[in-house]
Amino acid sequence: MSSVFTDGLPLADAFAEAWRAGACEFVGDDGGRIPLPLDRWTQSADESDREVLGHCLGATLDVGCGPGRMSQHLMDRGHRVLGIDIAWEAVSQARARGVFALQRDVFSPLPAEGRWETVLLADGNLGIGGDPLALLARSAQLLAPGGRVVVDLAEPGHGVRIEWISLSSVSGLSQPFPWAVVGADSLAPLAHEVGFSVAAQHELPGRWFAVLERA
Repeated sequence: MSSVFTDGLPLADAFAEAWRAGACEFVGDDGGRIPLPLDRWTQSADESDREVLGHCLGATLDVGCGPGRMSQHLMDRGHRVLGIDIAWEAVSQARARGVFALQRDVFSPLPAEGRWETVLLADGNLGIGGDPLALLARSAQLLAPGGRVVVDLAEPGHGVRIEWISLSSVSGLSQPFPWAVVGADSLAPLAHEVGFSVAAQHELPGRWFAVLERA
């Protein structure tokens, strides 16, 4: 797709425009396209989501919260929750659902660092920043002693892939950014390297996720 933005939109702006339009795709450097299910992510948590969220304990930081369906469900269950996202439109939509949300990057200073009981990395958000080791290490900094990470994964066989991609929406292409994909059978070595153990791993129809705890 050609873009009216010669150098591409900054990523936060591109995601904001995508959430406002309700449609976007990841575009790889090989031209391959992966549509993102924004329509599903703007709805309420479904049965699969609820199964994942059942493993969140206590105060939960929802990283890359989007429009807040996961945070909203946790709040309805009585959890203290903060959602963070780089896209202002996603944060606005989350707040409209009653979610406490901030426009913030996970690697920037955050409230209650070292006191969260769960860090949630749903919907492939282990890919944020293109460095799953760095993101898991950052999650460890955010957690209280005995805390856990609940993380969605790709299906087994994907390995660990780091790619440069762009986000395509009605506003054009974003600037390229790194993104990671981690297969369910490739998580344990990454987790161990930053001091986590895989406490549980689950498969649902079309979905794999794991619970990490400090080793």
